[in-house]
Amino acid sequence: MSDVWLTIALLLATTVFVRGAGPVAMGDRELGRRTSGVVELLAPALLAALIVVETVGGSDGGIAPDARIAGVAAAGAVLAWRRDRMLTAVFVAAAVTALIRALL
Repeated sequence: MSDVWLTIALLLATTVFVRGAGPVAMGDRELGRRTSGVVELLAPALLAALIVVETVGGSDGGIAPDARIAGVAAAGAVLAWRRDRMLTAVFVAAAVTALIRALL
């Protein structure tokens, strides 16, 4: 078995264990109000962190400012203006990023 398949198998086993541990530990009890609020905020926080890392992260682990920052800023402006226009924001971000890359 290659290292890749071993890694995939270990990730699978870990995922099954973690996903199964929650119901076993909680049983029929509900989460508390504060805990539930924290859990609800985890997904947006992780998504925001992923966007920041992918936007300004360089290949060497440092900060690499480039056209992606302008694209994300343009998408953010579209979403601040019209919150229901996600597809438009994606197209605007791609167009702004491509335009800046073509100019530089």
